[in-house]
Amino acid sequence: MPKRVFLIHGWEGYPEEGWRPWLKKELEERGFDVFVPAMPDTKNPHIDKWLPHFIETVGNPSENDYFVGHSLGCISILRFLEGLEENEKIGGAILVAGFTDNLGYKEISSFFQKPLDFTKIRSHCEKFIAIHSDNDPYVSVSCGKEFKDKLGAKLIVEHNMKHFSGDNGISELPVVLNNLLEISENK
Repeated sequence: MPKRVFLIHGWEGYPEEGWRPWLKKELEERGFDVFVPAMPDTKNPHIDKWLPHFIETVGNPSENDYFVGHSLGCISILRFLEGLEENEKIGGAILVAGFTDNLGYKEISSFFQKPLDFTKIRSHCEKFIAIHSDNDPYVSVSCGKEFKDKLGAKLIVEHNMKHFSGDNGISELPVVLNNLLEISENK
C-alpha cells in the first residue's frame, strides 16, 4: 500500500500556493500519493465545512498516511485526529506555523469552540513535528512550544521565514520534506 500525504492549506490559501506544489512534486517523485485538497470557502473558513471535506478527502485513515498543515490547516489536522475512532492511527503530522487558539481573529473562531483534547489526538498519532519561524508576524514560537509540551512534537524553529507563505517568497520548504521523509522512513 503506497504512503499517502495530505497537504492542508490555511486561511485564504489554495493548493497551488507557496511551497505546496514543490513539496507535492518532490514527494510524488519518491513514490508517495499526494493529495492537496482545496478547502471550502477559504476566505470565510468554518470548521463545519472544512472538517467534513477533510474527512471525505482522506477516507479511511491508516498508519501509511501523513499530514502536513500550514497555519489554519494545522488545527484542521488536529480536529480530524480528535474525531478518529479508537483504533484508527496515522503515521505522522507536520504542523507548519500552527496554533491552538483564534489568535484574536473572530473569523476563525469556529475552529476553537472547544479546547483540543491532546490526549485523544496523541492516541491517533505518535509522530508530530512543529515548524515555526522566529519572525512570524501572526504565530509565535510559543505555539510550537505548546505542541512540544502537549503532543510531544519535535520543535523546529527556522530563521526569518515569516509565515512560510508564498506571499513571503517561500516556494520551497526542504525542512518539511526532510522531516516527512524521516518520520515516514522513506529516505
